[in-house]
This record gives sequence, C-alpha cells and structure tokens, in this order.
Amino acid sequence: MLRFTIRRLLGAIPLLLGVSVLSFAFMQLAPGGPDALFARNARMTTAQLEQIRHNMGLDRPVPEQLLVWIGNLLRGDLGMSYAQYRPVSQVIGDVFPNTVVLMAAGLTISLAASLGFGILAARNPYGVFDNVTSFFSYFGLAMPVFWFGLMLQLLFAVHLGWLPSAGMYSAAGGGGLGDLLRHLALPAFTIAIGSIAGWSRYVRSSTLEQFGQDYVRTARAKGLAEQRVVRGHVLRNALIPFVTVVAIDAPLYLTGAVLTETVFSWPGMGRLFYDSLTVRDYPVLMGTLMLGAALIVAGNLIADLVYGVLDPRISLR
Repeated sequence: MLRFTIRRLLGAIPLLLGVSVLSFAFMQLAPGGPDALFARNARMTTAQLEQIRHNMGLDRPVPEQLLVWIGNLLRGDLGMSYAQYRPVSQVIGDVFPNTVVLMAAGLTISLAASLGFGILAARNPYGVFDNVTSFFSYFGLAMPVFWFGLMLQLLFAVHLGWLPSAGMYSAAGGGGLGDLLRHLALPAFTIAIGSIAGWSRYVRSSTLEQFGQDYVRTARAKGLAEQRVVRGHVLRNALIPFVTVVAIDAPLYLTGAVLTETVFSWPGMGRLFYDSLTVRDYPVLMGTLMLGAALIVAGNLIADLVYGVLDPRISLR
C-alpha cells in the first residue's frame, strides 16, 4: 500500500508540471492582460505603464516568465496577486475554507440523495419511482445551474422569505452556526443538483447490474435476508465504479463552483476565480488551476485506496 501510494505521488509530479505549463500558456494566449487595465486610465503615462509592466515581470521574454513561474511553483510560491498585491497563497487561503464548507454540504446532499434514489430505483426498475427519478434526473442534467439558483432565490428568498438570498452571514447580528446554515442551504442544494441527477443514474445502473449476477442469486437461494444481500453483497460491488466518478467530480466542487458562488455571492474559490478573471489577475488564476489539478490527483489516489477497502481482491501492489 505504501509503495503504491509513493509511486502514484511521484507519477503526479510530471502531470502537475504539464498542467502548470498549459495554464501559463492559456494565460499568455488570453486577449489583453493585467497591464491593459491600467492602460485605460487616460492619466497613466507611458513611463508609469512601463514601470508597472516591470514590477509585474511582464517585460521579460515569455520563456523566462515560464521558467520563473515553474521555479517559484517548485518552491511553493504561487506569486503575487496583481489586484490585491498579496501572495497568491494568502488570497486563496482566505477563501478556501469557505469553499470547503460549501463543498462538504453539497457532497453530503449529493451522496445521500444519489445513493438513496439510485438504490430504490434499482430495486424496482422501470416502476413508478424509477420513471419519476429518471425524469427529474434528465431535467437536472439539462438545467443550467445559474438558472436553478436564481429560481431558488426567487422562491425561498423573495416570495416566501424563508432563507437569505446571498452571502455567507447576515450583515447585522450574524456569524453564528444557525446563520451560516441558513445561508448555506440554497447554494449547497444548487451545487448538488447536477451531481444528484448524474450520480443517481450511475448508482441505479451499477446496482441493477449487480442484482443480475450469479452471486446474488446464490445468496438469495441460501436464505439470506434481502437487506443483507443488498448491503453485504450488492452495494460493495456496485460502489466500486461509483467511487471513481465521485473522486473525479468532488475536487471540481472546490474550483468549479464559479456560477453557484457568483449567483449567491458566496466568498469562495469559484467567486475568486470569476473576480480574478474580470481583472486578469493571472497569478491567482494559475494558482487556482494548480490547486484544482492537485485535488483531482489526490481524489484519484483516494479512489484507488478505497477500491482495496471495498474489494480485497483488488491488488494495489
């Protein structure tokens, strides 16, 4: 197990270096640049613009900028934010816990609903419950996330007044756990709806496939209770491919919740990515992309380790 983990971590190094090169190249190919924002100021002189470019390191050749970026990255230095004039690690660190809270709530809702709906649909395939969940799953997959979030705001915040429409805490008298949960409800459900739609169908298909296997018929013929057959036999095998899907999608909650966090003004990494994109804060954008890549690699590693727990036949040597 330890040797397998070390090999996977070593194999992730060239992958992350490749991601760093690609993210740097995409930033260079993007139109405009951070200095273009200052050039819009009519009172900005040419000498001042050149000084800004020099301070940002934008007057260096592109290959030299790339080498500086990779060298700093290997030392754990993500650079300085152009917009906030602070280390990128501090900028990301300020909002990272907020996104972790949103991700944890969204994942909890997604996993509970997906497993419940998927297993119940597989127990009675093509029945009423299966057909209803299929309809809502297709609706959830086709529905734009930002539109769903706006509809939740319109219903629960504007018309009913049950929940706040945006933010993480109330401006007056907020800050407690109850206030956080009230603000968390709508964005967590919004970010979870897409995963529920896809994951529930995946669980349903995987569970239905296992119900048709010979070992299930043998277990039932031996007189085992249906609940024991499902929990002890079917789920352990049905969840193996599902773990892969969750391990790949879960890290995207941290960096891919741009629309959800923007609609609900949630101060997380998705909102930070959007704000940095509008001002062309390249170091923050590249730092966010690198963190997302590292989390995806970690998620796949965790998935491989969980395989061995669910199915001891899988060798990790």
